Amino acid sequence: MNSDSAIAQAYQYCLQLARSHYENFPVASYLLRPDLRPAVAAIYAFARQADDLADEGNAPARIRLKQLDAWETLLGRCIREHVDHPVFLALGDAIQRHCLPVEPLYDLLVAFRMDVTIHRYETAEELAFYCRHSANPIGRLMLALHDIDDPRAITCADALCTGLQLANFWQDLAIDLSRGRCYLPAAWLEKEHRHLSPRELDETALLPALGRACRWTREHFDKARDLIPRLPWRLRLQVAATLHGGLRILERTARGNPLHHRPRLSRGDWLRMIPPVLRDASRLGTASGNPA
Repeated sequence: MNSDSAIAQAYQYCLQLARSHYENFPVASYLLRPDLRPAVAAIYAFARQADDLADEGNAPARIRLKQLDAWETLLGRCIREHVDHPVFLALGDAIQRHCLPVEPLYDLLVAFRMDVTIHRYETAEELAFYCRHSANPIGRLMLALHDIDDPRAITCADALCTGLQLANFWQDLAIDLSRGRCYLPAAWLEKEHRHLSPRELDETALLPALGRACRWTREHFDKARDLIPRLPWRLRLQVAATLHGGLRILERTARGNPLHHRPRLSRGDWLRMIPPVLRDASRLGTASGNPA
């Protein structure tokens, strides 16, 4: 198989992986420019499989960390040479083809190692540090793919990605607790509950802190709104859809009880979001002149 065919098959593998996983928020969607979808899928596949190394299965922590070390080694190699692995063959090509920064990819691995070793966060500041490594790199890579280096856009993208990560934490509260993990900052719990393990926490302990967490998350989404008019049209649609999806999940989490029911978005939810997405995408601002 020649090099071009192997790379094409590697991208196809990443696209299939991206589209086979349920996500509340669009991944490599048809809102994105067609020439960028394969690169987005390669980034997603890199992050998805590293996340699985950190979280899936029953391997002890030391084995998971070694697997992440090996994943990082492959990342370093794919920057310099072709690697016989579909994710890294596609990712290496995407990095070269689009002149992508590699620091955000290494930042993701910092977060995945934290997933292995840290199951509680004491303060909101500690949790924000995690989000800067687990979520914000994706937004920065998306901007880099579109040749956007506006500092204000980067700041807003960071706010959006942190908001999405936090909304996902509160959405998955019951799942994480069952795995012995709690992302609600311990400092937000009442004193008598702070010493409890995640599996011992109940509604009395969690729901007041969850309300505070949802308000904090909403602040991030509010800061992110200024990103939309700074983007080219297709990316505006993608980001507006992602923002409204995050807000809808957050609202359902705040109104409901994620300990008993995990909020999800249906096809009907996405259809109802079309008018506000188009409205926000049509806002005038300091966007790139590129209509694509």
